[in-house]
Amino acid sequence: CGPRRSRACASATSAPATGAAPDARMAVTVSCRADAARAWTAYVRGRGAQVLRILGLRRHELSLSLVDDEEIRALNAAYRRRDRATDVLAFALTEDAAPGLPVAAGSARRPVVLGDVVISIDTAAAQARANRRSLDVRLDALLIHGILHLVGYDHERSLAEERRMRAKERAVREALPARRRRPPTAIPAPRTRRTPRVAPGRRVSRGRRP
Repeated sequence: CGPRRSRACASATSAPATGAAPDARMAVTVSCRADAARAWTAYVRGRGAQVLRILGLRRHELSLSLVDDEEIRALNAAYRRRDRATDVLAFALTEDAAPGLPVAAGSARRPVVLGDVVISIDTAAAQARANRRSLDVRLDALLIHGILHLVGYDHERSLAEERRMRAKERAVREALPARRRRPPTAIPAPRTRRTPRVAPGRRVSRGRRP
């Protein structure tokens, strides 16, 4: 298909949609800015909440964005000076987060906002096709990867840190509850869209591939 402008999907804040009881103290907000990702909004919201629970972040808030390759390429160029699409970017609000150190504790009245995880549905779908995996499996991996960046893990620091992050990814992935509902099965084709809107001044981490 030729280029077209995506309609904004409905944003939502919710407790997990699958596999777990709601937790009013933990909020995951999803912004869907690509038509191809529309069917996956509820899925990533639920899985994001489950990852937070596994990490013990029950009084924290997380923002997730599903975008296309054009938008994530613009973000990558603006914040990392790499003019190409990637699969996931993480914009952390906590500068001093580090693995093994407790993340700032929130409260019922004032939860801690971890930051933003931005996932390209186009690149995720391409990777799923290339690896002959389902898209839900790939999205799980990207969610975990991005959220771990928000709490201080960084595979770019050193080989030891990369190993530490990979081990944590495996542990979280294995702890995820089984999916009770069948996720959408279609793997979307690439789409394009307008220039993104992301607040400046946040620490950004690269995705799983340059």
